[in-house]
Amino acid sequence: MTASKTTSRRQLRLPDGRLVWCTRPAEALLVWREITGDGFYRRGARQLRPDGVVLDIGANVGLVSVALATEHPGVRIIAAEPVPDTFECLRANVDQHVPGGVAVRTAVAATAGRQRLTYYPEAPGNSGLYADRQADDGLTRTFLRNSGMDDEEIDSLVEGLHDGQTIEVPVTTVSGLLREHGVEHVALLKVDVERAELDVLRGIEAADWPRIDAVVAEVHDEQGRLAEFCGLLHAAGMSTWTRQDPSLSGTELYEVYGDRS
Repeated sequence: MTASKTTSRRQLRLPDGRLVWCTRPAEALLVWREITGDGFYRRGARQLRPDGVVLDIGANVGLVSVALATEHPGVRIIAAEPVPDTFECLRANVDQHVPGGVAVRTAVAATAGRQRLTYYPEAPGNSGLYADRQADDGLTRTFLRNSGMDDEEIDSLVEGLHDGQTIEVPVTTVSGLLREHGVEHVALLKVDVERAELDVLRGIEAADWPRIDAVVAEVHDEQGRLAEFCGLLHAAGMSTWTRQDPSLSGTELYEVYGDRS
């Protein structure tokens, strides 16, 4: 989620004192609070070991990668992000804060190639292959209302927030990333791709599923997507758990965690 309407790329000082690059500081702070709070990102982080591999799919500016690399020095992180402006921040943050990490400018979906993506310059974290301005406005309004803002403030923040630009981006698959980077085993697959969650899982070849220990994802539960997403994890031999942050009550946005426990 985002509530920022700034225009310049800049550095942001995180609550732990580190400087990171981002395009929208308010959005980056919200993401940082989400991933360092008591949600499923923390659950995924707890099971990592120093030699584990993390695939950060939909990395945005890389704050999940930064947090995981800080908590677990030695993990190998491959972070994928397709939007050029956001990717430049990701690459800088990986270089500075994720030793041995790799930033890859690509979307991740069911098949490799190129696809059109809607980029929201004022809300880059909501950009995606299946961006829906009306739905994204509605979700943001509910989030802001749950945060205690009144309708006048919300109207001001949401106006123009999801004015989008169509760009063409390269696309690969999870299995393609495994081959390209010589990954034998994945400790954690993180997925945050704004309605393309099922596409990411469908891009995992049958032979590669046993090589993935755990998945943490943000899922938009539209047209039964949450149940289908969990069903794919079950079919791969994982147990699943779902939760919704109170700030997102009344929206279709859920967290999913799956592992082989």
